[in-house]
Amino acid sequence: MLVLVGLGNPGPKYANNRHNFGFMAAEEIARRYGFSAERSRFQSYVSSGEIDGEKTLLLRPKTYMNLSGRAVSSALRFHKIRARDVIVMHDELDLVLGKIRVKRGGGAGGHNGLRSLDSNIGKDYQRIRMGIGHPGEKHQVERYVLSDFHKSEMDDVRGVIDAVAEAMPILIAGDEAGFMTRVALNHPPPKPDPKSKTGSENTKADKN
Repeated sequence: MLVLVGLGNPGPKYANNRHNFGFMAAEEIARRYGFSAERSRFQSYVSSGEIDGEKTLLLRPKTYMNLSGRAVSSALRFHKIRARDVIVMHDELDLVLGKIRVKRGGGAGGHNGLRSLDSNIGKDYQRIRMGIGHPGEKHQVERYVLSDFHKSEMDDVRGVIDAVAEAMPILIAGDEAGFMTRVALNHPPPKPDPKSKTGSENTKADKN
């Protein structure tokens, strides 16, 4: 069984926040592949289904971002699943909106959701890093990630979510490069802006 996790904060107040990009992607995957209705379990919103024949448990932790690892570890212990069989979708400050990258392991880069996962299940899970861009200054990060996407950004947001969901069977089959290529073909990333600044999230706010 595969565990697919979308990171975010629960409740309508945060629904359209940049920090909830992972939640948004999880919701589209559940819709596209006809997953079961969500129920509350493992401190998460949980649904299940199959993606290209692979049994998949889909989690959206209800713990707020900085305790996401507790929810995920609870599900893994119950189902006796290894961290290596977990895919996590999350917002990424170091990539511009419209761009995604896949990696396994590595540092949390200041992302409190990833930091919580690392401390609870280790670092051997796979990550889909979904770019949201950076506000430019470190002190602006907390407010930025907890603010909604602008209306002008929503076409890119929906495009990325649709592309990630459509290409998910490729990633599940183990083809990281093929997955990123398919996503880029379905939703080409923007051209790099030489004036843009990127950096890492570094905040202690519970919802971050």
